[in-house]
Amino acid sequence: MKYLIVLLVSYLLGSIPVGYVVGRWVKGIDIRRYGSGNVGATNAFRTMGTGPGLAVLLGDAAKGLLAVLLGKAVGGPPLAILSGLAVMAGHSWSAFLRFQGGRGVATGAGALVAMAPKVVLTAFIIWTLTVLLSRYVSLGSILAAASLPLLMLYFREPWYYVLFGFLAAALVIYRHRPNIRRLLAGTEYKLGERVKRLK
Repeated sequence: MKYLIVLLVSYLLGSIPVGYVVGRWVKGIDIRRYGSGNVGATNAFRTMGTGPGLAVLLGDAAKGLLAVLLGKAVGGPPLAILSGLAVMAGHSWSAFLRFQGGRGVATGAGALVAMAPKVVLTAFIIWTLTVLLSRYVSLGSILAAASLPLLMLYFREPWYYVLFGFLAAALVIYRHRPNIRRLLAGTEYKLGERVKRLK
């Protein structure tokens, strides 16, 4: 029973729409009406600027970190990976936003910090290089996510963390389907590009 409670708490923690809350409090806007319509950190940076964007990034990452630490404390690594998936699911399908949400990148990164810091650092380097070369944040996120299982294997992480790497990567890439379509169509926002208000 306590494991189910931990998973529920992790999901609800992930469901906290940090980007939406910061948008309302700081700018008085609904971030879902701007840019990509996403509540995650990337759209927050584009729509609201560096300060609010950083607040959203740290808040979303903190959700993942706290959920995994809670899972570890109560049930060890097996529950930790389930908590990590639950918090990412909450962020992606928020109970407070009619089951809409972000892509899960920052929240997943926060979860991974508590599991495999070396993997997170290397994935971040991949993300940074991709963004600098292409100017597409979404492409950086997709490639960084895709690298997770391979990096888990390379650093010889325990099998349950390797499994999390596969599942987390699949979730992030799945949530990036709209971005993939825009990338293929040549309409995806580039780094620094002016955002538009959605109709």
